[in-house]
Amino acid sequence: MKNQFIAMAVILSVFSFTACQQSQSTQHNTTQQVQETTAAVAEPVAADSSIPVLETVMFAPAKVKAGKPILVKFTVNNPTTKEQAFCKWHTPFEQRFLNSFFEVTNSKGEAVQYKGAMAKRVTPPPADTYIKVPAKGSVSAEIDLLMGYKIETPGTYKVVYQGEGVSGLTKVNEVTITVE
Repeated sequence: MKNQFIAMAVILSVFSFTACQQSQSTQHNTTQQVQETTAAVAEPVAADSSIPVLETVMFAPAKVKAGKPILVKFTVNNPTTKEQAFCKWHTPFEQRFLNSFFEVTNSKGEAVQYKGAMAKRVTPPPADTYIKVPAKGSVSAEIDLLMGYKIETPGTYKVVYQGEGVSGLTKVNEVTITVE
């Protein structure tokens, strides 16, 4: 009986060790896949730095009456002779705020409170989340800052795009808006 007990303990130990090794191997592979996917999402631009990047221009009116919509126009230009694409996540192309992709600050440099949703995403982004920009062409979208940010008092506000890690849009200007 004692020998059977020892044999059973040895078998269970071997089984546990094997299961643990498989679990660690699976966990390592999953971690590596997540890191590779994150890198692919965060760096959608080709490794060849000679390829021009999509250029993005934001435009907003210089002055807006308090309580009125503050429309920011977001235009993505493709200066190349080849169609390119970008992920619409964290851009106005989603047509609503699902993340805080702008950094809005007042004249004192204080951050304006974000009041929109904070969506969690699956990676990699599905194919339908990419917007194609034709060669030598552009695409545009508008979004009302008041739908995502708590801009309630008159003053001057600076808007900086900060969603480049997801969308891949890196060359973006900043705009200044005065709320009267």
